[in-house]
Amino acid sequence: MAALSSRDLSMFHIALYEPQIAPNTGNIIRLMANNSSHLHLIEPLGFDLEAKKLRRAGLDYRDMTSVTRYPDYTTFLAQMGDRRIFACTTKGSVLYDGIAYRPGDVLLFGSETAGLPQSVMDSFAPAHRLRIPMRPGCRSMNLSNAVAIVSYEAWRQNDFAGGQ
Repeated sequence: MAALSSRDLSMFHIALYEPQIAPNTGNIIRLMANNSSHLHLIEPLGFDLEAKKLRRAGLDYRDMTSVTRYPDYTTFLAQMGDRRIFACTTKGSVLYDGIAYRPGDVLLFGSETAGLPQSVMDSFAPAHRLRIPMRPGCRSMNLSNAVAIVSYEAWRQNDFAGGQ
């Protein structure tokens, strides 16, 4: 794990709290390469980063993406410094498009099986808990789809800086 530089050129930072499904993380790696975001993986992971399913889903984008691993949530928080962090959760208070995103913001997503633990949720003010609207009766969305929706809204608000 390398410390984040204040000169990090990533548009946004996407953090996955204890992700469990390799293909989801592979899809997110590919997504991060395409929207110039930095991916942060908070352990424990439910898979080996060299797993075949992860490589297949991420294709050859792993070399085009900045990925940092952290042994735990406390270490991750220490490395984020004073960056704004938003928890993306089905229990959020604010719709994901109701935030004015700034380059350098961190979007934190929970695991596919459990979401964010209550202790992590409680550390965020309601204004920093974001949600994607869903129809009543639906529990959640696929993690890689949720990351795509929120990260592209943040990038759109910043005029797709660096894109073509």
